[in-house]
Amino acid sequence: MKETTTKSPAKFALQFGVLFGVIMVLEFVILYVVDVDPLEMPLVGTLMNVLNYLILPIAFISIACINYRKQNSGFITFGESLKIGVVICLIASLISSIFSVIWNMIFPEYMQTVLRKTREVMLDQNPNMTSEQVDVALSMTEKFMSPAILIPVSLLMFCLIGLIYSLIIGAIVKNTPPTTF
Repeated sequence: MKETTTKSPAKFALQFGVLFGVIMVLEFVILYVVDVDPLEMPLVGTLMNVLNYLILPIAFISIACINYRKQNSGFITFGESLKIGVVICLIASLISSIFSVIWNMIFPEYMQTVLRKTREVMLDQNPNMTSEQVDVALSMTEKFMSPAILIPVSLLMFCLIGLIYSLIIGAIVKNTPPTTF
């Protein structure tokens, strides 16, 4: 019989969360380096959203839960699956949002470029908007990009995503050890 693992689910999920976070950072940097703007190419923006909010979380949570189960004598509880999924998404979100804050401090002109392009897109999509409406919308966008709001909202959103996917994946992969009397 295999030896059960002494590693907690949260510590086990840490490496997958770091990898997920680094992948999201690399996606951003690659798009910046090759000068691809998701606002000008909506297909790229949609693809990145599907990748970061659907494909990658499901893949990392599934792989982590299955690997944890293998290392734990073939057993994983529903709760352990939930811990693994939420921790993966929490760590990835933390890395991604902290990178975003640091990026905006190093390159403050990037934020101004994003806001300028957002203004252009808003006016192209709705030419009837008054300049006051555009200014209000841009000020809200700028507030949501501030570190005080960006980091908590990102963490909350990714934890919710991790919870939802973990509920589904946990129901599929769970294998609780038999109880003895």
